[in-house]
Parts: sequence; C-alpha cells; structure tokens
Amino acid sequence: MTMQLQIVTMDGQAFNGPAQKLFCRTVTGDICILPRHCNYCTAIAIGEARVTDENGNVRRAACNGGLLTVMGNDVTLAPTTFEWAEDIDLQRAKESLARAEEYLAMSDLSENDRIVQENRLRRAKVRIAVASPARD
Repeated sequence: MTMQLQIVTMDGQAFNGPAQKLFCRTVTGDICILPRHCNYCTAIAIGEARVTDENGNVRRAACNGGLLTVMGNDVTLAPTTFEWAEDIDLQRAKESLARAEEYLAMSDLSENDRIVQENRLRRAKVRIAVASPARD
C-alpha cells in the first residue's frame, strides 16, 4: 500500500510519487507517516527525513523547517531546505560546523547572533549525519 507524496521547496520539487513511508522531525518530535494516516498538519524542525518509495528503497535527506500536511492519502512536505544525502557536500558541512563552533566560542555574541549560530550548528550536524553512511 502506498500514499501520494510530494516534497517541494522554494528550489523546486524534490520528490513526487507513491511512497510507503515518510519519516521526519516535527517541532514536537519525530513522526512517521504511513498510507491512510489521519488528516494532519504540523511545522517541521531541523532533522533527518527518510522516504521509503513504492519499491521499499529508503532515501535519507537533511530537512530544515517548513510544513507537513496529510489530507486523505496525499502527503505534502514543504520544507525550507531539503537535501538528499547524495547531494550534500560533506566537506562544506564540516566547514560550516567548524565556523559555527568558532562563533559560539566568542563571548561577545549578541543573543540574536547566538541563536543564528546555534541553528547553523544544528543544520550542519544533521547534514553531516545524513551524508554519512546509513546506520543500522
């Protein structure tokens, strides 16, 4: 059994087709959407997303912010950013992590700058984890 899944960002469509499962992080915790899920709407947080396609293949992605809706058997994930694991530049993610850590070590950061750098740190950690080989 499958559901119709569409993943769309400001950069375009990342996925559109039948899927067995969608896993992602919401602002209240992780969620797994399966076919025939109840109607649902929630905000997305920074975290890993996993899509199981109609053939059982699992793809991992770094997902940041946005909205998830389920209406009938139609599921729409509209994240702020979405990167499939194979598209993540691991070196760039590690450099971003290092820069965020450097900034956070500074004692004269404003509260706003600290929040920006903490989010940058979270995004980099997720991108690094997703780009690394799958864990069992």
